[in-house]
Amino acid sequence: MNPAAEFDIIVYGASGYTGRLVAEHFARRYGVGGKVKWAMAGRSQAKLAEVRDQLGAPKDMPLVEADANDTAQLAAMIERTKAIVTTVGPYQFYGSNLVAACAAAGVDYLDLCGEPGWIRQMIDAHEATAKASGARILFSCGFDSLVFELGVYCVQERAKAKLGAHAPRVKARLRGMQGGPSGGSVASVMATMAAVQNDAMQHAVMMSPFGLTPGFEGPAQPSGNEVGNDPDVGPVGPFIMAMLDTKNVHRSNLLMGHPYGRDFLYDEMVVGGGELPNVEDMGPLPKPGEGPTKEEREAGFYDILFIGIGADGRQVRTSVKGDIDPGYGASSKMLAETAIALVDAQDVPGGIWTPGAALQGSLIERLQKHAGVRFSIED
Repeated sequence: MNPAAEFDIIVYGASGYTGRLVAEHFARRYGVGGKVKWAMAGRSQAKLAEVRDQLGAPKDMPLVEADANDTAQLAAMIERTKAIVTTVGPYQFYGSNLVAACAAAGVDYLDLCGEPGWIRQMIDAHEATAKASGARILFSCGFDSLVFELGVYCVQERAKAKLGAHAPRVKARLRGMQGGPSGGSVASVMATMAAVQNDAMQHAVMMSPFGLTPGFEGPAQPSGNEVGNDPDVGPVGPFIMAMLDTKNVHRSNLLMGHPYGRDFLYDEMVVGGGELPNVEDMGPLPKPGEGPTKEEREAGFYDILFIGIGADGRQVRTSVKGDIDPGYGASSKMLAETAIALVDAQDVPGGIWTPGAALQGSLIERLQKHAGVRFSIED
């Protein structure tokens, strides 16, 4: 990381649906030209200027033009900043050059990626380079999978305090959620489904809970893919994002040195849930650049229970809650605040991290203060 860089953070993709929300959070909470030095970037100067004016930002707000496929423009952009926050997806189409450039230059990178096959490709290709350069690469810095990573961290801290040791078994149970998809997320899901069908490696990563822990394979995990009854919460069903979240939770455990144990068991399910929906049954889907309205985002919420079960069967319970749409209203704030926390965390070495493993309790504190996330003890 270049301490003399012009900016602390550049928001790349600021003219897109989610990027605008990230920029809006920076503008509302930190202003322009204040303590946090940030800029907006994208492939169209005119669209960036439009977003700047919509945010009510001053005319001299820095706007950086860069195309995801132009390596020279990407290199020029990252030279100006300590960290890049990118919402330009699907990342498997538009993120690879940026990750490579950041890893080589020692510049931090953060995104909202939900594409595990691509994440694994980036780990394999760039982790050694990032460790050498000092770049901290953080994927999945939104509701999926940051909330679940930190929810497990929180319940494990409770287990350590109350039970005297980390819990070898944790269950995440989604008690309630309301929020709609964006066109960008739909495009990412479609791209991931196609990649899994056409690439044996990506299929193997998708199918394994340990697809993001190269060199480590833990025990067989609870499936979480069937409707059933959980004695602790009642009827449960599959959670559509569990295939990503569980991989990141296990990677987080690996990166921290397996504090939860090498035989750690973890799954995620929806309380009262039914079968996973088919795409064909979901009706008209939003196009890239589209997503929930402001009113829909503000009417959203999420409520997740984490149950830690000790070796002797005793339990601890914590929850993570928010009063806004998790996918966009909450994720945009989480991404922004994670970036600030990372820039401030000079002691985190280079490498490809999960945000929870890199920032742990300091990120929980920041999200509670600035992103509307509530971590609570319930046992």
